[in-house]
Amino acid sequence: MTHLADRINLISESQTIAMARKSRELKAQGVDIISLSLGEPDFATPDVVKKAAHEAIDNNFSYYTHVSGYLELRQAVCKKFKRDNNLDYSPDDIVVSTGAKQSIANAVLCLINPGDEVIVPSPYWVSYIEILKLAGGVPIIIPTTLESDFKITGAQLEKHITKKTRAIIFSTPCNPTGSVYSKNELKAIADVVIKHDELYIISDEIYEHINYIGGHESMAQFDFIKDRVITISGVSKGFAMTGWRGGILAAPKWIAQACDKMQGQFTSATSSITQKAMHAAMEIPKEDTFYMRDAFKKRRDLVFELIKEIPGFKANLPAGAFYFFPEISYYFGRSHGAFTIKNGTDLSMYLLDEAHVALVPGAAFGDDNYIRFSYATTEDNLREALKRMKESLSKLK
Repeated sequence: MTHLADRINLISESQTIAMARKSRELKAQGVDIISLSLGEPDFATPDVVKKAAHEAIDNNFSYYTHVSGYLELRQAVCKKFKRDNNLDYSPDDIVVSTGAKQSIANAVLCLINPGDEVIVPSPYWVSYIEILKLAGGVPIIIPTTLESDFKITGAQLEKHITKKTRAIIFSTPCNPTGSVYSKNELKAIADVVIKHDELYIISDEIYEHINYIGGHESMAQFDFIKDRVITISGVSKGFAMTGWRGGILAAPKWIAQACDKMQGQFTSATSSITQKAMHAAMEIPKEDTFYMRDAFKKRRDLVFELIKEIPGFKANLPAGAFYFFPEISYYFGRSHGAFTIKNGTDLSMYLLDEAHVALVPGAAFGDDNYIRFSYATTEDNLREALKRMKESLSKLK
C-alpha cells in the first residue's frame, strides 16, 4: 500500500507542464502537434552567454559557490537593476536560484505561515497557488476581467485586506494575460500596502524585457515601499535561457538572508556554469535583446488579427510577455462527435484532439472561461495553428 505525504497530495501538477507532456507523447506517436502550451522563447541563447559558459567549463569553474551566487555575479545583478530599473540593491540583497520559480518559493516559504492570507489577482501564474498551499497559506483571489485588462486597482486590493493578510503576489508583464501595470497603477497598489504593517509585495517581473509599450516599471521604484517589496527576475524569458535555470530575487537584506538559509537546505547554489552564463547576461545592454521583443511583437500583431477571424473569441491586445488569453464561453454547450464543451478545459482537450494544437485551459490560471496559448513560435506555426483552431471550432454546433 502506497502512502504519500498530505502536502504532495494537496498540490496539483502544473497544467502547462502536463499539456507539454501530452504534446510530446502525441508527437512520439507520429501526430503532427503544434504546441503553444509552454512559455518558452524559441530563440537561441545569445552567443556571449554561451561563450561565458564554455570558458567556465574550460577554466574548471565547477565547484560549490556561495548559496546565493558568487559575489561578482551578485554585483553584476545589482548593476543591471541600477542600469535598467533604477533600483539600488547591494549584493547582500540578492539571491540567485535555480529559476524564478524557486525564487518565488523561497520568498513564500520564508514569509508565509499556515493560515496567513496572500492576495492573488486572477488570472495568475499557475504555480503561485500551489506554492502557497505548500506553505499553508490561504490564497485570497481577486478576479479581474477582460474589460479591466486583467488588472486590479488599489481600491479592489484594499477591500480584500484583513488582519491575516501577509502578502500580495502578481506578475507584470503578466503570465497568462500579457497585461502590463503602469507606474500610476503600481503606485496605487503601493499606496494601499504601505498603510498595513507587515504586508509585503512579491512582484514577479520575469517578463520585464518583453514589453511593447515602453520601459518596464518596477514595483520597488517607490522608495516608501521598497523595504516591503520582493522583486523576482531571472534570465529565462528575456535572454532565451529557460533550460539554464537561473532565477533572481532582490529584497531587503533580512528577507534575502532568510531565502539564502532556505535555499541552503534545498538546492544550495544553482549550477556554477549557469552562474557564469547569467553573469554574462547581466552585462548585456537590454537594447541588445530587443530583437527578440520586436519579433514577439510582430507575432502578437499577427495572432491578434487571426483571432479576429475566429467567431466567439474575445481577447485583449497584450502589452507584454508572449501569450493570448481569449475568453471562449461562446462555445460552451456546443458539441462535435464525442465532445461537448462545458469550459475552457474541455475546449483545450477538444483542440488537442481535433486540431492537434496544444493550449492550456484557463482553469490553470484561475478562470476556466478562458484558454491560454503562447505565440513564442514561428509565424508559420502560428498561422497553421490558428487555421486549425478556426476549422475545428467551426465544427462545434
